[in-house]
Amino acid sequence: MAQRPPIDVGILKRNRLFGILDPSELQAVLAFARVRKFNVDQRIFSKGDAGDCLYAILRGKVAVQTESEDAKVMFLNILSAGEVFGEIAMLDGGERTATVSAQEPCELLRIDRRDFMPFLETRPDLCIRLMGVLCERIRWTSAIIEDTVFLSLTRRLAKRIITLSHSYGRKTADGIRIATYISQEDLANMLGVSREIVNKTLKSFQSSGAITYRNGYMIVKDEEFLDRISR
Repeated sequence: MAQRPPIDVGILKRNRLFGILDPSELQAVLAFARVRKFNVDQRIFSKGDAGDCLYAILRGKVAVQTESEDAKVMFLNILSAGEVFGEIAMLDGGERTATVSAQEPCELLRIDRRDFMPFLETRPDLCIRLMGVLCERIRWTSAIIEDTVFLSLTRRLAKRIITLSHSYGRKTADGIRIATYISQEDLANMLGVSREIVNKTLKSFQSSGAITYRNGYMIVKDEEFLDRISR
């Protein structure tokens, strides 16, 4: 039987959930975890699927989105190496609340509910940490709802660009390059508006010198300008 290639545990140690495990405990989790690979745009799970596992990202990025019955899509988030997703449905065994697809070639660590729940029962400190992760998800969701209700599109778009810059920004001579490709359609789906409105607002940000584009990637040149707009 071919041996499984070693997993970079350093990536998992960066995660708030797995970072508190000592080496022997982490190895115990890895013993029942499985590595899964996904191609670009391949669906990992769909909204409504059974929540039978969680995933930790070892390599690549995934896109989280939800859709309505009439096929309207809202792009919720992008997650990268070291982050965990699918933990809510995995814990209660309920249906998935969102659809997750590979935004680029991905290598994921799959941890099944039937294996993880018995392990969790022996670690109350891990249960508390997991509660913290879930609270972060709730606060994040509440913030999106509040922004949608109370902020104008211009403020919401500026705020989202800042968030992307902080999460995926790389300093360059021209400014902070968002090192993941985000199309205008993606931004529109994140904000629940049309691409045409996003296009018009982005052009105003470009005219003000706040952002620019190079090879299709956004570069933030004046974050202070965007921050003022977002408030």
